[in-house]
Order: sequence, then structure tokens, then C-alpha cells
Amino acid sequence: MDLTWSVFIGAGFVALLCQYMSVSMGVGYGTMLSPLLLIIGFSPLQVVPAVLLSQLLGGVIGGLAHHRAGNIQLDFRRDDKLVKEKLRGLGYLPRSLDSKIILVLAACGVVGVLIGVFTALHIPQTAVEIYIGTMVLVIGLAIVFWRVRRNGVSWRGLVALGTVGAFNKGVSGAGYVPLVTGGQMLISREARSSVGSTTVAVAIVCAVGFLAYLMVGGEVYWSLAVATCVGSIIAAPFAALTVKRVNAEKLRVAIGVAIIALGALTLMRTFVF
Repeated sequence: MDLTWSVFIGAGFVALLCQYMSVSMGVGYGTMLSPLLLIIGFSPLQVVPAVLLSQLLGGVIGGLAHHRAGNIQLDFRRDDKLVKEKLRGLGYLPRSLDSKIILVLAACGVVGVLIGVFTALHIPQTAVEIYIGTMVLVIGLAIVFWRVRRNGVSWRGLVALGTVGAFNKGVSGAGYVPLVTGGQMLISREARSSVGSTTVAVAIVCAVGFLAYLMVGGEVYWSLAVATCVGSIIAAPFAALTVKRVNAEKLRVAIGVAIIALGALTLMRTFVF
């Protein structure tokens, strides 16, 4: 469809709201924005690259904002002591815990998103939506009703989250942020750190997806991409400040409720609409 100024502003505003929800509460940016843009009248081939690029830029800005607000600590300098203990000098590990977690999520994300893209060619879209909606709904219910014991980060759990979340992103363009944010909270991560780490990790996954899209000859509808990027970039810093100021327990419950709603809506859209 042709992008008039009114549609440009409308698309940017919708992207702003979706990115604010994603960066502040871990609700999926692509999960919300993609169907809304389709309803406005854009085609899937116009929507997908615009969502990937805007989430990439919004994730970078949002991650830096989370760092400045103190929600996460980004320190990607090489941790020489830990490298010598674990890798005998052959390899790289960043210093801060948040950076280590982002590195694990990103590395697994590259694998997961490629598997997801391949799988998408062989399974029905309805089955994908049922799978993602059910998984997200269960994660949300667990956050609200299951009291997590703080026993330290489960690295095996992070590997699973990063891979499955990116698989979701590759197979449908959605289902990464709510799963990875909620999943981290279920394996002993604090709510603020979970949201901040996921914001940075999803930006890396989107970068891989966007570059892959360009490499296979996909065209970018730049007018829509610019509109969504502007909205996404504006929303990200304000969302990070919201996370900093909200009580941690209230934030945990709010994230759980939002993820439950997202999973339920996904299933309703599959079976009802």
C-alpha cells in the first residue's frame, strides 16, 4: 500500500507503543506489531523486514538505556581470569554476568533462528501459532503462580531459552521476547535484568534475520521501515526508565500477566479469527 503521511505517523505510533511494551514488560514487539501492520493494509513482505530492522535499532537503544538506568551491566571486555580457568586462554568471555548471558543467548539465537527459518517451510502456520501461543501462556502462568528460588543462573536453561526463542522468531517472526524474558525469570533471573538482557539479545537475533533477508534478495519497503524505526527508537529509553522505577515484585507480576494475555490472544487469533 502507498504510505501517506497519516499512515506513516500511524505506523510509527503503533511501533512506539509496541516497543515500549516490549522493552518495559517483555511483551513481544513482533508478536504485536506484525498483525497490526497487516490489519492496516501492509503485505507480509513489507512488514517482516520493517519489524526486524526497527526491533534491531530499538533493541540497541533500549539495551544502552537499560545499562545507563542500571537495570543491566554491559561490560564486554575480556574476562582474562575466567577465560584462563575455563578455556585455558583459548576463547572469549565478557566480564559482567549480563554480558555473559547476552553472549549465550545471541550465540544460541543464531542457530535457533536458522533452524526456524528452515522449519517454517515445512509446517503449517496454524500449528506454529498454536505452539507459540501455548508456550507463552504457560510461561506467563508460571511467572505469576510459581515462586522461584534464587539458586543462581542455570546456563543450560539459558541455552535452551536462546535456541527455542530464536527458533520461534525464525519460524514465525514472533515468540522470542516473551519466552526469553519469562524463561529467565523462571531460572532465577531478576525481572529487570531479564528484560534488559532480552532487549539486547533480540537485537542481535534481528540483525541476523535482517541480513539473511537481504542476502536472499528480499526487498525492503523503506518508508515503512523508517516509520517503525523512528517509533521504536523513541520508545526504548522511556521503557528502560519505567523498568528502573517500578517495584521489582510488581514488575514481575505485570510481566507475567502481560505474557499470559499475549499467549491467550495468540491462541484466540488462531482458533477464533
